[in-house]
Amino acid sequence: MRWAAVEAATGRYRSAELRADYTRIAERRGKRKAQLAVARKVLTLVYYGLRDGHIRALDHQAA
Repeated sequence: MRWAAVEAATGRYRSAELRADYTRIAERRGKRKAQLAVARKVLTLVYYGLRDGHIRALDHQAA
């Protein structure tokens, strides 16, 4: 599960918000920790998307 989350977070089509989070964390903590932090954020978005039936982050981008 961890491998899949990291792959999803470091994919080519990462959103601008996730890319900004990755850059900010990588500067302070390093690339590996930044990858895991963004992977955790992706999993959190997936969890809430499955629970609520829609992804809140997409509402943000549409506005």
